[in-house]
Amino acid sequence: MDSPVSEIHLRNPSDYKRWRNFLESLDIHNFSDKEVQKIDTTLAIFSGDDLVATGSLAGNTLKYIGVCNKDVVSGSRFNTIVSALVSREFQQGIFHLFVFTKIKYSASFQHVGFNELAHTDDAAVLEDGSPDVNDYLNDIPKIADQKGKKIGSIVMNANPFTSGHRFLVEQAAKQCDLVYVFVVNTDASLFSTSERFYLVKRGTADLKNVIVVNGGDYMVSYVTFPAYFLASSKDAIIYQTTMDARIFKNIIAKGLNIDVRFIGTEPLSRTTSIYNQVLQRQLPPEVEVDEIERQTTDGNYPITATAVRRDLKDNELEEIKKLVPLSTFDFIKANQAELTKRIKEGMNINGN
Repeated sequence: MDSPVSEIHLRNPSDYKRWRNFLESLDIHNFSDKEVQKIDTTLAIFSGDDLVATGSLAGNTLKYIGVCNKDVVSGSRFNTIVSALVSREFQQGIFHLFVFTKIKYSASFQHVGFNELAHTDDAAVLEDGSPDVNDYLNDIPKIADQKGKKIGSIVMNANPFTSGHRFLVEQAAKQCDLVYVFVVNTDASLFSTSERFYLVKRGTADLKNVIVVNGGDYMVSYVTFPAYFLASSKDAIIYQTTMDARIFKNIIAKGLNIDVRFIGTEPLSRTTSIYNQVLQRQLPPEVEVDEIERQTTDGNYPITATAVRRDLKDNELEEIKKLVPLSTFDFIKANQAELTKRIKEGMNINGN
């Protein structure tokens, strides 16, 4: 007979080993330290001493769902563990939920009310609750006769917004009736989401056919693309970027009549380079991918937000001035003390 749902603690070596061995037996992997550390709660069902079902919560995302399928009660166990996880989220006031799970569990989640956003051969992303992706799309400003216009798009972290970002937006704006610039909505960068959004808005304010939009949970987020923020294997990056690209093509681009996505060449970041390659495979023919040569410094070195952050760490304001629009420079100068404090407190300045 199964036990009631209970909580297990992954910091306990015994619990962690049992949990991981069980999930690996179900062909669930990717137990990087950073990935596991993001887990807030893990629930489990036991049959005697045997772990037979488990699921975890990381923010508003259900992860590491695993159910023993060796007997007829596996469906009941799945419903019980998912119900318990959803109940925990509701108790925390979280009513919009995501699931990142093995493809074999997608239909089961759909049977309990989740809507699949995208899937690959291995995994699926689903959501439930409100506001959902349709609410997100409905809130984005549109122009008259949008279906008949050329609509472009860019997705950027802009940590911070550089002259290179500005150049990419300018090139897109010249080619399109309207360009959406989606700003990554995850506070895992030196500059917060609100600060990055502000800098992109300020830095593009003169471009009248550009609309800056928060990327929400649907573009380069911890839900669709956690490897963007965590050191990950090439395989993990590829399958996560494939998921992110499919959500963009099948839902975001379709809902906003987006014809083309602009990307910059990426000579330095391994993760972004792989992402660009996946976009070029996944988006066409429905969405064209236009790769723009990255702007360089006078010394012919690519302009990057990473270089700006490193110059900030080294207090090289004059070097920063060469790499960013005046609006970004003024913000950095006005907030230098706070930004430097974040760096000294351990905020990562490398990466994307």
